[in-house]
Amino acid sequence: MPKKIVIIGGVAGGATAATRLRRLNEEDEIVLFEKGEYISFANCGLPYHVGGTIKNREDLLLQTVEGMSEQYNLDIRNFSEVTAINPLNKTVSVLNHQTKEIYTESFDKLIISTGAKAIVPPIEGLETAKNVFSLRNIPDMDQIKAYIEKEKVKEATIVGGGFIGLEMMENLVDLGIQVNLVEMSSQVMPNIDFELAQILHAQINFHSVNLILNDGLKAFSKQGGELVLTSGKTLASDLTILSIGVSPESSLAKEAEIALGLRGAIQVNKQLETNYPDIYAIGDVIEVIDFVNQQPTIIPLAWPANRQGRLVADIINGIEANYPGTQGTSVAKVFELTAASTGNSEKTLQRLGIDYEGIHIHPNSHASYYPDASPIALKLLFAPDGKILGAQGVGTEGVEKRIDVISTAMKFGAKANELASIELAYAPPYSSAKDPVNMLGYTADNLLNHKVETFSWQEIPTLIEKDAYLLDVRDEFELATGELPNSHVIPLAKLRDRLDDLPKDQTIYVYCQVGLRGYNAARILMQHGFSVKNLDGGFKTYKQANYRLSAPKTILGKNKNHNAASVEAGQMISIDACGLQCPGPILKVKEAIDQMNDGELLEIQASDFGFVADIEAWCKNTGNTLVENQLNGSKVVAKIIKGIPSSNQMPIHSLPAEGVLHETKNGATMVVFSGDLDKALASMIIASGAAAMGKEVTIFFTFWGLSILKKQKIKKRGLAKMFDIMLPNGATSLPISQMNMMGLGSKMIQTVMKQKNVDSLPVMIEKASKLGVKFVACTMSMDIMGIDRSELFDFVEYGGVATYLGDSEQSNLNLFI
Repeated sequence: MPKKIVIIGGVAGGATAATRLRRLNEEDEIVLFEKGEYISFANCGLPYHVGGTIKNREDLLLQTVEGMSEQYNLDIRNFSEVTAINPLNKTVSVLNHQTKEIYTESFDKLIISTGAKAIVPPIEGLETAKNVFSLRNIPDMDQIKAYIEKEKVKEATIVGGGFIGLEMMENLVDLGIQVNLVEMSSQVMPNIDFELAQILHAQINFHSVNLILNDGLKAFSKQGGELVLTSGKTLASDLTILSIGVSPESSLAKEAEIALGLRGAIQVNKQLETNYPDIYAIGDVIEVIDFVNQQPTIIPLAWPANRQGRLVADIINGIEANYPGTQGTSVAKVFELTAASTGNSEKTLQRLGIDYEGIHIHPNSHASYYPDASPIALKLLFAPDGKILGAQGVGTEGVEKRIDVISTAMKFGAKANELASIELAYAPPYSSAKDPVNMLGYTADNLLNHKVETFSWQEIPTLIEKDAYLLDVRDEFELATGELPNSHVIPLAKLRDRLDDLPKDQTIYVYCQVGLRGYNAARILMQHGFSVKNLDGGFKTYKQANYRLSAPKTILGKNKNHNAASVEAGQMISIDACGLQCPGPILKVKEAIDQMNDGELLEIQASDFGFVADIEAWCKNTGNTLVENQLNGSKVVAKIIKGIPSSNQMPIHSLPAEGVLHETKNGATMVVFSGDLDKALASMIIASGAAAMGKEVTIFFTFWGLSILKKQKIKKRGLAKMFDIMLPNGATSLPISQMNMMGLGSKMIQTVMKQKNVDSLPVMIEKASKLGVKFVACTMSMDIMGIDRSELFDFVEYGGVATYLGDSEQSNLNLFI
């Protein structure tokens, strides 16, 4: 008997369900309601039409109402908004926006595919702002594009660093617009972990985007022409795109008393049916089960919506099917980089208390000897029994291919070490004989079968604080690009000859550049009776994780506001280091420089974007002059003069300080040992003044000084609770060093400060952070006194004496308070 099937929503899942329903049954009556003008459009392509990559607007319209209606014999009613659902009577109320007619439509089966809506929080000044947009559909895209062209937008702000925010950022930059990107958390792209997101931060920085992390939008002023951030910072903006996120568009379901779950998403069973028989829901509007951890979640992506659309059509037609959950496999383009992931991130696993192992590798996208090979940063997460929990990758080529392979392996239950046995297509232009996926499998196998123990980049500050034995097995020339403090250096080739120099009464923490030589060193040492751990992912992972944002113009020669003249040099030598694994490019530079005369010019190309920071550090530490360091497509091009050049060899441009990189001591460091209010005030005044004068300021808080950094009180036990009782609860509760009078003296000072319009200590601390002052909490003191990181301000960094000493080496002002 023919059925009448009504579908609410004609994009992605709804359109897929409609066409599949017709292919399965020619007799059913299928009615599709879409409140907007367009159906089945490519919403993932919207940013690329704004930026001009997709030239023709019509290319985004995958189906027209007329074409789809005729091809599939569907009753498609656009401009028709379903305003109510009556589950018991099996009817929906519909408003025709063109005729203003309101009518009722019956159904035998109902599919809700209303998608998600952009989150627009109640922001002060938004109602009067004329230049604020979000991007969810074709009309949004048209408005943004028209506004940019009409108002000649020169500076824009993106609020939110998710998929749409990053895509809009890149496309606005392509239009020649100066872009600010404001993200409330510590990283963009929340589906990947921090150390991989840092690679994206560097690339965003390289393209002169003003990336602002750990800050949010508080208010609009000047009719949207100025943004006020939660930090108090203001930004001028001709155009603002709100890309804070999306929430399920489930208001219809809520009014119909259809069961809702996480963040208001519609709850469905494995057959995609709601709590009402014959009413189904699919796409971004529903709550799904996380395929990895089996917990309810919301994953608004195109693949799940389309898959659910097909499955719900099967289920309605009596075909046995179910939706087992969503892995969250995704990919995004961020300028020259591709970032992809599948499964759970490390953050998610930690939040859920799931045991896991993590590994990092840095293989090339294809055979290094074939032109244009480039490195990929890959991360694999797996359970102690080998179950794959998630994977992430960032690179310029072949990233999504590797994540897709791992996603497939996860789907069919492969273990992490079994990735080694997957037979993948190989030819030099496409891969290596041991594909990066295979390399992840071999690395996982070494861990699972106890061939090596590893330590992570997160553990390094604590190890330095505890004076652990760090063994660097890289070659001497690599040290100029950076090293861990107090490391013992024995190149791998000399390790067997110097075993007697190593301690057997403590663990040796070995590291190299990317982890491979460190593994080989660990195997040597383990077989000679040493206790040893290898740094997962090598120094490169640690260095990437500790990238620090700088002013938007980071790469020399990248600034669009000036043109550097060519360097006058007697001879220019060109070398190509593309495809070389680190430290290959630096080795090539060293070998070439060694053969050159002072004043001669070297040009080098590399395909590893990490080379930008490496070559800058190498030149700085070897007495050579970096005169150009920029991106050229998917390559880094650097020019180096051997030695310090004469004035007629210097690049002619407006920023000569960037031409010669040399060490300058213009920092200020302070150790704050005291927890007294007057001394804390003094330290903030000095630090803020120094930062305002352009100094790089580091304040190292230890023992009683840690009380200054407390933002909240948490529950504790044992000795930690005793310390908590004895110590102040934060900056507002500090005593003074003289005449405290059981707290009265402190209150008197705070009262006078308020009367004199002097900022309170917490406000001073926040303002100092905004000025760029680096706050470092001593991890050893925290351990002794039972202070937890969650008690302290979010901007506080964590380290030990080595962190302080490293900064003090660049300081011409050093105080102990």
